[in-house]
Amino acid sequence: MRTFFRAAVLAFLPCVAGAQEAMLPVPPKVVVEGVPPIPQSVADTLARYADFRSAGLVGWNPAKRQIVIVTRLGDVPQLYLVGGQNQPPVQITSEKDGVATSVWARFDPADPNTLVYRRDAQKGTEAFNLYKYDVAAGTTTLLTDGKSRYSVPPVTVPVWAHNGKLLAYDSTERNGRDRDVYVMQPSDPKTARRVVEDEGTWVPLDFSPEGTSLIVNHLVRSGSETYLWLVDLKTGDRKPFTPPDEQSYWDNARFSADGRSIYALSTRGAGNSRIWLRDPKGVWLPITKEEDTVSAFEIAPDGLRAALIYDRGSSDELQVIDLGTRKPRPLPSLPPGLLGNLAWRPGSSSEIGFTLQNPRTPGDVYSVDASLGTLTRWTTSPVGAFNPETLPPPEIISWKSFDGRTISGILYRPATKFTGARPVMINLHGGPLDRARPIFLGRGNYFLNELGIAVLYPNFRGSTGFGAGFTSLDDGKNREGVIKDVGAALDFIATRPGDFDKSRVMLTGGSYGGYLALESAIRYNDRIRCVFEGLGMTNLVTFLEETAPARQDDRRKEYGDERDPDMRAFLLSISPSSRVADLKKPVGIVHPGNDTRVAVSQARDFVNAVEKNGVPVWYVEFTDVGHDDFPRTQANYTYYFSAWIQFVKTYLVN
Repeated sequence: MRTFFRAAVLAFLPCVAGAQEAMLPVPPKVVVEGVPPIPQSVADTLARYADFRSAGLVGWNPAKRQIVIVTRLGDVPQLYLVGGQNQPPVQITSEKDGVATSVWARFDPADPNTLVYRRDAQKGTEAFNLYKYDVAAGTTTLLTDGKSRYSVPPVTVPVWAHNGKLLAYDSTERNGRDRDVYVMQPSDPKTARRVVEDEGTWVPLDFSPEGTSLIVNHLVRSGSETYLWLVDLKTGDRKPFTPPDEQSYWDNARFSADGRSIYALSTRGAGNSRIWLRDPKGVWLPITKEEDTVSAFEIAPDGLRAALIYDRGSSDELQVIDLGTRKPRPLPSLPPGLLGNLAWRPGSSSEIGFTLQNPRTPGDVYSVDASLGTLTRWTTSPVGAFNPETLPPPEIISWKSFDGRTISGILYRPATKFTGARPVMINLHGGPLDRARPIFLGRGNYFLNELGIAVLYPNFRGSTGFGAGFTSLDDGKNREGVIKDVGAALDFIATRPGDFDKSRVMLTGGSYGGYLALESAIRYNDRIRCVFEGLGMTNLVTFLEETAPARQDDRRKEYGDERDPDMRAFLLSISPSSRVADLKKPVGIVHPGNDTRVAVSQARDFVNAVEKNGVPVWYVEFTDVGHDDFPRTQANYTYYFSAWIQFVKTYLVN
């Protein structure tokens, strides 16, 4: 790869008219190639859409009505304590690189002076480690080895014993590949011991009420095939809780208050995610209706109630039910939106906290009291200078794909001041086990309000939230069907000439969505104007060979095993690097240099190859950032989005 140039060179360059126009500096440790100087005015306008914050619930103080949240008051997110409704937050962490927005942190249930949290110890390499924060002393202690992976988000989290003192977590510490289960007394890290040692990924979910056993989930394939086991912490003996010959997804298992029954989420029968109950005789019984999708639930401290999040499509519904009668209790009305991070207040079986976000608000922390019927809003995060309520609300739309299957998506229309057929940006989600839902777009509102672009987020086959059968439609050699789903979206756009300009369509996406954007850009090169992607795989074979060892087996079950010659040939046939010569439209590539999921060499090699086509290629590399924490700082966000905007202005709008 040729020499990169840095931002200092670009601070001020003459514009075409000959006047001096300020140019946006490239942040430190960011290298660019082929990207022209970006006017500072782009970033200045973007600032109207970027000055927002969100707050997420992390946990509760076990001794008083106080919550832990994650938010960004400075350059990077940190943990804070909040003591009441709209009270000023008190900062806990002061990590230079911040904590992930998916951070896990919990107080010891028996000790409000001990908070254990998880953060990446090695700058974006996903070496998540566990740390203990002493509230009284204000000091932080590393509990784990500082290099292995411990409970990597968003799939796994540590769990406390109900009586405190003992913490269970998963780790690659033994061999760097398999995830074993450990227990530790955080007061003395030397007490850490393995209670499950086996091949694959094993994840702790819940301690028994007396703390002598542990429910562990064996993730054969995350999101679709998992098995629950009961582990005796004294002997290490395991016994299955779920049928060994039934390929279903199980998660979120919780003991009943007496320890004789188990509640869990499952897609058993290839249906929607529902709550199931394993009775004392070992029989699994459905608790929620077959037609309803439950995305999360938590059992109250006394075991008599449960809080459930129902997936209602464009928004979620919160219910609190009595487990005896299974009848919902009346709750105060909530703003429509997406819910997450359910957590009961310790010692209370009436107050449940959660995070809520929607297209108008970036995310805030609320709680409801199911006995009093009251709603508390703990945080009020600013949306920035731009008011998103001036934009049309997002719509759920659908169209038919090549095989007659219905594909849906979220359509964000531009501001009403723009008339006529609009340019379209098709934004493809990652995962593949992910799903587009109506959310707060933040900086993305720039495209709607400043450039008049319509943005479409398709939920192609393989997306979650549409039943286990739909999720498995992209497995192995069926992945080509996803590419055809993108083609069907292009067909749909062409049928709406009054709304969309089919001659001005771009593809974009991140991670798996980045791969899909590039592969679809090659397949439908004559039907798009340009493609801009980030963190995407360009060669599926080398991706599987080079991704972090702890991820390889799981990813092979999703994409296919590249060690099989026939599958290897297929994977190469649907890899963008194999047909890069067919990509004749402008290309933008963004990638983190510390990416352990998709090696940065994937991006560099592809850029080198596509440049030979004689088309414009923009490349931006964030050298000290990883896949999970990309792009990390506000300066990085500003440059990344400004480059994206300038690319769109140059090749899609103009």
